[in-house]
Amino acid sequence: MNQQYTIGQLAKLGGIPTSTIRYYERIGLLEPENRSYGNYRLYGEASLNKVKFIRSAQATGFTLDDTKALLSDNRGRVPTCGRVQALVEERLEDIEQRLKDLRNVRQVLKAALDKCRKQKRNECCHVVTELSSAK
Repeated sequence: MNQQYTIGQLAKLGGIPTSTIRYYERIGLLEPENRSYGNYRLYGEASLNKVKFIRSAQATGFTLDDTKALLSDNRGRVPTCGRVQALVEERLEDIEQRLKDLRNVRQVLKAALDKCRKQKRNECCHVVTELSSAK
């Protein structure tokens, strides 16, 4: 017999809150495979595998929209390698930009720390002064 899970069981096995399962349903990533006599949502192994896939995709840097595209194309079929390649290239571009931004933030923070170390500890901190005057 095929294992069936309630929303709470699926969430626990998938390592996510039940609200996330409901959200996945609202955006069309997941749907219950059955209903109980009490009209509770019931999910099977396919749903559990899908939840794990979604989590893995997100951990890799894919958005939920990307994940939808990875699960099926516009016709409901498995996407082509070319489409997946395009998604991977987009995510890599995003990550490169975020890394560039983080390197810039790191440089600013290091410069601020250097100034702090040269300043007397009981003086007004230049970091607070600069942040207060920023617009």
